[in-house]
Amino acid sequence: MIRKWLICLFCCEIIHRYMKTRMKKLLILTGFALCLGGITRADLEKQIDGIIRESVQKRVKFSIHILEADSGRTIYDHDAKELMIPASNMKIITSAAALKYLGPDYVYKTKVGLSDNSLVVIGSGDPLLGDEKTDTKYGREPGWIFKDIANALKSRGIGTIEGIIVDSSVFDNEPVHPSWPAEDLNRWYACEVSGLNFNDNCIKISAKNIGGKVAVFVEPQTSFVSLINKVVPISKGSSAVGTYRNSNPNRLTVFGKCKDEVGPFDVAIERPAAYFGFLLYENLAEADIDAKGHLVEKTLEEDANFIPLIEFSTPLADCLARCNKNSLGLAAEAMFKTVAAMNNPDKKNGSWERGRELISQYLLGLGIDKSQFYIDDGSGLSRQNELTAYAITTVLSDIYKGRNWQLYKDSLAVGGVDGTIEKYFNEEKYKGKIFGKTGYINSVKTFSGLCVTGRGDYIFSVLSNNTNGQTRTVINNIAEAIIDSHATEEQ
Repeated sequence: MIRKWLICLFCCEIIHRYMKTRMKKLLILTGFALCLGGITRADLEKQIDGIIRESVQKRVKFSIHILEADSGRTIYDHDAKELMIPASNMKIITSAAALKYLGPDYVYKTKVGLSDNSLVVIGSGDPLLGDEKTDTKYGREPGWIFKDIANALKSRGIGTIEGIIVDSSVFDNEPVHPSWPAEDLNRWYACEVSGLNFNDNCIKISAKNIGGKVAVFVEPQTSFVSLINKVVPISKGSSAVGTYRNSNPNRLTVFGKCKDEVGPFDVAIERPAAYFGFLLYENLAEADIDAKGHLVEKTLEEDANFIPLIEFSTPLADCLARCNKNSLGLAAEAMFKTVAAMNNPDKKNGSWERGRELISQYLLGLGIDKSQFYIDDGSGLSRQNELTAYAITTVLSDIYKGRNWQLYKDSLAVGGVDGTIEKYFNEEKYKGKIFGKTGYINSVKTFSGLCVTGRGDYIFSVLSNNTNGQTRTVINNIAEAIIDSHATEEQ
């Protein structure tokens, strides 16, 4: 009896050891498989928690969400559904909605033609007409648009026109968003939004000390803008020059001090459609075309006799890139209003109000709860905008899984390569592997996009409010942690 009992114990021990060995191997294999599958959540949590726990960041509020792009599996979540002011990360939502509503092949077309004896320019809301970066990209010289119009008139034997009509009715008559800070309205990033834009709706101002007297210059040269020169010449110290508006539109006071040269710097103008029309008048005169009559801003009647003369086109892809890579606010706001206009029965009067409705519908259609966002403008300049990191990653994830991902990815800034993150992520292990959109307004810093690793892509969004001078570095460290976790696994 004792012998049988000992044999039984011996058999049980063998079975126990066998099962323990099998289970241990299974756990090892399972862990190995999980490691191969991508970044382990626990490791990344430990790294990022350590980054944002530093004493200097204790008062900063974060909303962070990171997920595997292919599976959609969350690998890090820190208050991901906490509403935050997104700053320019709002442009991610606007550009994604534009791609959704307008389609990847959408092209802005500014039409120039004749109606009776008047030259007519019909705006399409194109934010990049005369944009310096876009013109440089295509090898176009400054003023090429006006030269092309003059040549088109001459080719038809037309040497005289009876007035110029500029039609900007594709957008409504609200050029300035009511939530934008009044003190920012002469800055390039808060320029007016028109159905007919030109040169980012800005002029360039520079100052030069010539023999103890300061001269100020405007580019392009035009009498549409007048300058009051209050810049003081100095012989030592640092130069600093700025501008402010007066009660008369496009009458600017230039102030400050100048030792040698300052500028050029961009200053937003008022009445962009009239600005284009005025420059057109001046350039036609230089081309020996007699422009008589008046410059009129109005909607061309549908039954008007319009004879097409020339057309200027800008693909949506260029607008997406200027919006996301370079954070051009005009590109975002124009796309915002274009979405609205193209969904109106008459394809006109694109407004912020209608744009908000459509973009909200877009987000709700992705399954994002209405408590996760509040849309106010398209660029993120308004502090009334609110988003969560979860809402942003949901939008990016939807695009990632669609057929337009490559187009959208190409619009994002590339770490260490171009756009707003060209000066960041220059180390070899990060360079060219982090794609994203930055955001910044007072006390707000944000960054969302994609990290590319050998084990897969990772979508991330980091929103921070109540920020300090170190927060941008902290945000960049979080993006780098995704790459670093991947590198650790490879070892």
